[in-house]
Amino acid sequence: MTIFVSTDWLAAELGKSDLVILDASLFLPGTPRDPRAEYEAGHIPGAAYMDLPTLADPDDPTPGQLPPDAMMTQRMQALGVNADSRIIVYDNSPTHSAARGWFMMRVYGLGASAAILDGGLPKWVAEGRPVESGLPAIAPGDAVARLDRTQVRTKADILANLDSGAAQLLDARGAGRFTGAEAEPRPGMASGHIPGSRNIPSSAFFAADNGMKQGDELRRLFAEADTDLDNPVITTCGSGVTAAIILAALESLGKTDVSLYDGSWSEWGFDPATPKATGPAA
Repeated sequence: MTIFVSTDWLAAELGKSDLVILDASLFLPGTPRDPRAEYEAGHIPGAAYMDLPTLADPDDPTPGQLPPDAMMTQRMQALGVNADSRIIVYDNSPTHSAARGWFMMRVYGLGASAAILDGGLPKWVAEGRPVESGLPAIAPGDAVARLDRTQVRTKADILANLDSGAAQLLDARGAGRFTGAEAEPRPGMASGHIPGSRNIPSSAFFAADNGMKQGDELRRLFAEADTDLDNPVITTCGSGVTAAIILAALESLGKTDVSLYDGSWSEWGFDPATPKATGPAA
C-alpha cells in the first residue's frame, strides 16, 4: 500500500476484515469545532475515532507529544487495530491532521501497513459517498505499539544540528507565524522560527480537491524553499502535526532520510534559552 490511497480504492475495500479506518481529525487551539462531535455526526462507514487531540504523553509539559508505548497500545487495541491490519487514516480538518495519525502508526510499528486517505472526508463527502453517524461496535485488537525513536528528533538534536548543519529544517507553519508577524495560538509563546529553517506552509501541499499534490508540483515546492533532496531533512511545525505533512510529501517522492521534531515550536518557542529568528528565512 502506498502512503496515499484514493477514495475509489477505499470505497472498494470497505468491509474487509483486515481494514481499520481511523478518523484523526484535530483542530488548532481556539478553533470553535469539536472533532469528536463531528465524527459522531458523520464519518466513513466503520471508521473509529482516533481522538488524536488526547493521544499524547500526559506527563510531558509540551502539548501533543508522542505517548508512552503502553498508552498507545491500549488506545490502538481499543480501536480494533491488529498486528496484520491495513490502517487507513483520514481527517476532516484544515490542518490535514491525518498525516500525524499516519506518522504515529508508522513510528510505533502498528499494523501491516498504513496510509492516508487522499482528500480525506471532504473529498469523500463531495463525491457523494456514504457516511454513518454514532459509534460503531469495535472488536478489540491485538496490536502492540513500540516507538522507534530513531525517526523522532528532540530539542537536543535540533540544538546540535544548529552547529553541525547536518540536516535541513523545514517548518510547516503559516508564513505569518514563521516570520513572527502573527502571534502564536498558544498564550505566552514566542514568535518566529528556529534559526536556519525554511518555511513551506502545510496548506501549499494540497490541491483544490483536498488531495496532496504529486510529483513535479511537490518538487517545485521544495525547490522554491531551497531544499536539497539529496540531504537529510527534519520537519517541524507548531506541535508536530503539520510537520508530518512535509514528511509524508517527501516520502511520497522516495526520500527516506526524513525525521520529525516532535516538540516543534511548542517546545522551542516556550523555552527562553533557545535561539529564535524572525523575518523571512535567511
